[in-house]
Amino acid sequence: MREALSGLTVRGRAFLAAGITAVVCGILLDQSTLSRIGMLLVALPLVTAVVAALGRYRLALVRHIEPHLTEAGQPARVELTIANEGRIPTGTLLLEETVPYALGGRPRFVVDRIGFGWRHKLGYQIRSEIRGRFDIGPMRVTVADPFGLVELNRAFQSTVPFTVTPRVVPLPPTPLTGNATSSGDSRPRAFLGGSAEDITVREYRRGDELRRVHWPSSARLGELMVRREEQPWQARATVFLDNRRSVHRGQGAGSSFEQAVVVAASVSVHLVTAGYSVRLVTSAGTAAGATPTQLGAGWHDREGQADAAALLEALAVVETVHQHRIDASWIGEAGQGGVTVAVLGSLDEDDAGVLRRVRHHTGAALAFALAVDDWSAVHLAPEQRRPSGVPLLVQHGWKAVDLGPGDSLATRWRELGTRGAAAGAGATR
Repeated sequence: MREALSGLTVRGRAFLAAGITAVVCGILLDQSTLSRIGMLLVALPLVTAVVAALGRYRLALVRHIEPHLTEAGQPARVELTIANEGRIPTGTLLLEETVPYALGGRPRFVVDRIGFGWRHKLGYQIRSEIRGRFDIGPMRVTVADPFGLVELNRAFQSTVPFTVTPRVVPLPPTPLTGNATSSGDSRPRAFLGGSAEDITVREYRRGDELRRVHWPSSARLGELMVRREEQPWQARATVFLDNRRSVHRGQGAGSSFEQAVVVAASVSVHLVTAGYSVRLVTSAGTAAGATPTQLGAGWHDREGQADAAALLEALAVVETVHQHRIDASWIGEAGQGGVTVAVLGSLDEDDAGVLRRVRHHTGAALAFALAVDDWSAVHLAPEQRRPSGVPLLVQHGWKAVDLGPGDSLATRWRELGTRGAAAGAGATR
């Protein structure tokens, strides 16, 4: 009842004030008719509040978002199905959806009096220019009586998650390296001599079953050799995103870090589509979007662009970290190998050790070195700008290109692939 009285509208409060005034004036002026009118004006909002307080409205809401995973800048539609599952009719309903500011304004709908079994569908469009994970809802409902004297506010508790992924730039097909990059015990190798048996055997290890010993090779080499366990060959690639806050410049959507996320997303989708098993790693040493206990479990090896959704969802929520050193604990994981594509901010000599280790444990090391000072809001003199990270990368065996705000990512990717292929051909010769 207290809630119902607090829900009196301006009209309801005006009726109540006018009724009290009429009753007082009727008593003072000895006008019984005026007093009866005043009592009616007082009773009407009070009775309406009692009826509203005792009423049990049962409204059902079903919310559906299509598509549930949307690229930044692309629209999505939210479909609402509202039904009255109670037997008590309601007055006018004012529906207001709770939507994050980044997705636009709060949609509002007005629904007239509804009865038992009533069902209606509504819809609105949302769109975000920034990536992230948002909650749509809860829906707030304002129920008004037929006289407009009382309004009760209710809210559904349910929400629906909505993920906005980074923009993906289509990349042209280009050779990443001249050498085979794969995982598994039976990966192709280049040998200058020897028979086919040399490719399918390895040294004996403690715990190997004796039935796997290959006696002809053991006799020829003078030590125990066992047959390799055949594993399916599959190309692997690691996309490393440098998300240290200190190596990036700019704020919000116009920062160098957001550009780095776009590059990582574009490369990841391109590699998955090309048949690579891809994982994402950040400067914190964990797979993007994963907990430390999930380290090493972030490989996504399904084919097709649609199956890169897990990678894009991880990049949708990745943030910068307050960390000065790159955690390279993921380098020594089993099955690392393959191609490593790094998206880096500014670099210094303290990062040289990590760059050297990554290059040593990977088949091909490719990198985008962002010219982060070009994203700075403050104009920097030439002597204040940080040097490009490309020379440091090249010094430690990487194939790297610069990337500025106005550069074409597709062109840089083609140039990076050409450098990687040339390096692989040189190593083969």
